[in-house]
Amino acid sequence: MLMPTQRGTRNAMTIDVEDYFQVSAFAPYIQRSDWDSRECRVERNVQRILALLAQEGKQATFFTLGWVAERYPQLIRDIVAGGHELASHGYGHQRVSDLSREEFAQDIRRAKQLLEDIGGQSVLGYRAPSFSIGQANLWAFDVLLEEGYRYSSSVYPVKHDHYGMPDAPRFAYPVREGLLEIPPTTLRLAGRNLPSSGGGYFRLLPYALSRWMVGRVNESEQQSAIFYFHPWEIDAGQPRIEGIDAKTRFRHYVNIERMEGRIAQLLRDFDWGRMDEIFLGRRADALAAAQ
Repeated sequence: MLMPTQRGTRNAMTIDVEDYFQVSAFAPYIQRSDWDSRECRVERNVQRILALLAQEGKQATFFTLGWVAERYPQLIRDIVAGGHELASHGYGHQRVSDLSREEFAQDIRRAKQLLEDIGGQSVLGYRAPSFSIGQANLWAFDVLLEEGYRYSSSVYPVKHDHYGMPDAPRFAYPVREGLLEIPPTTLRLAGRNLPSSGGGYFRLLPYALSRWMVGRVNESEQQSAIFYFHPWEIDAGQPRIEGIDAKTRFRHYVNIERMEGRIAQLLRDFDWGRMDEIFLGRRADALAAAQ
């Protein structure tokens, strides 16, 4: 049975702005040096998302690659003009676990500066590619704080073959003085954290189940949910990558043709907003004006 539409709790809608060929699971098949020769589809897909958000009267947070911002500056301005929060996904979609401390600092500094220069607003938030902050690289939080970030959404408290820290807190918590970690939403059942915040899980599971999980977090735990998806997930016409293994193919393409309709329904079924408004209490443009 579907739960009634939840209007008492505002949830955070987030989009990880990267193109289909930049997905971490494709790294063994697509060389980084080949990115510029690939057909880019991120611009048109983000414009579709912006139109959908405008149609439903909702705002969101766009965790955006510096690589994308550098090539599509008008897209960054359009995100900001729509009243959305501009946040960082790093520059080159490199897992934090693959970088040294100095390399990580350079990556997030470069992305932040690019996004702020183009967007004209302070960038306060960061999400690690593939949720790649874990027990082995908690130093990344020190670097984020040093580089001027106010929050991260980089630790997924689930067990997964590519990422995850299942023992981490499920809801927003301070990881350093002045820095919050705001994890993607999970549902606690039978002693396990079940992913319930978007991406491939949202495409795989029946919509009614995903809706029920978000509603339960709102109603039973009185917490805001953090949902995420990628622009390529609404793009059924994207080029198919040749030679990938069956598991990667399934994860990337499953139910991709249904995604846009499901996102539209989700936007209608719950109250959604920006990460900075919900968790920091102030809009990024207000913070920028105060600095």
